[in-house]
Formats: sequence, structure tokens, C-alpha cells
Amino acid sequence: MMPSAQAAESTLGAAAAQSGRYFGTALARGRLGDSTYTTISAREFNMITAENEMKPDATQPNRGQFNFSAGDQIYDWATQRGLKVRGHTLAWHAQQPGWMQSLSGSNLRQAMIDHINGVMGHYKGKLAAWDVVNEAFNEDGSRRSSNLQGTGNDWIEVAFRTARAADPGVKLCYNDYNIENWSYGKTQGVYRMIQDFKSRGVPIDCVGLQT
Repeated sequence: MMPSAQAAESTLGAAAAQSGRYFGTALARGRLGDSTYTTISAREFNMITAENEMKPDATQPNRGQFNFSAGDQIYDWATQRGLKVRGHTLAWHAQQPGWMQSLSGSNLRQAMIDHINGVMGHYKGKLAAWDVVNEAFNEDGSRRSSNLQGTGNDWIEVAFRTARAADPGVKLCYNDYNIENWSYGKTQGVYRMIQDFKSRGVPIDCVGLQT
């Protein structure tokens, strides 16, 4: 038995690494003081995602005023232990700060762009991947009606192009739930969008399946 095969049996992260994958978990800053929680997290996983600390309401509570203290605590905890970090999320209809919820049209579009640039600028070169856009589709495969969708159907493309310019090295992902069943309307809607993006050179590297 090779030593690496033996190691694979010891932790989830090592087992995943055997086939070139990673095994990650979401961390909440408020639980970093819980030694059982942090011991298991550091031992078993090799990728960390902030549970809420990098979402729009946490990172830009007031327009033009960014706050990365909570996200940085997650980032520092992970990287000090040799774990990679995945960013979640830049553009989403939920967990927007109040000031953003009240915007629409070109004003909101600019705010989205500014938010992506501000957050990605702070973490440039530091993260493995970003969930650029989260949960933008309805169950039937149509676009979710949101204030972001109301800025124009190209908002997702704009978000990804902005993200790539902000950090050329990080993987850019679209993330959603109920998209693992191939015959399902939502799966097909997301698939068609990705197909369109790839055909036109819109920068996207991965799709996250919340399952």
C-alpha cells in the first residue's frame, strides 16, 4: 500500500486529494472560538468558505464603505493552517445591505460593479475561487425576478466580466441549488447560460451545485 493511499483514509481532505479533488466546508466567524469546531475543520478539510462573512451585507454595509474584518478573520484562520479559501458571494438577490436593496436600474448596476471591484480588489490573488453570482434562476429555468435582474438581462455577464478584470487569476463560478437533475428546467436554464457564455468568451470557470 502506498503511503498516500493510507493517508487518504485518515481525513476527508486527504481522501479527496487522492483523485485530484478537495473537500471543503463553510465556517462561521462566531464559532472560531469553539475548539471542537475548529479542530475538526482544520483536520478534515482543505478548502474553506465563509458562511456569511463575505456576502454583500457583510462586506459593504454602507455604500462606498467596505468592511473586511469578519471575512479576513476567516481567511487568516484558514490560510494559517494551509487551507485554501473560496469566496462567497459577490452578486446575489439576498443578503444585500439595505442601501443596495433600495436601488434599481443603472444606479444598482453601477453599485454591483463597484461592489465586485471593491471586494475582489481586497482579496486579489488570495482566493482559489469566487461564487460571482448566486441563485439567479427560477425552478422552471427562467431568470429569477430580482432587483439585479431588473437592471437588464446581461447583469450576470457583466458581473463575470467585471470579476475577471478585477482578479485575472481566481476561478469564477456560478452557484445555484436544484441543478443536479439533468432533465429539470432549472438545470437546463443554467446549462444554456453557461453554454452561451462559453461560446461568446464570457469568463466563467465553474458551476457550484448546492446539494
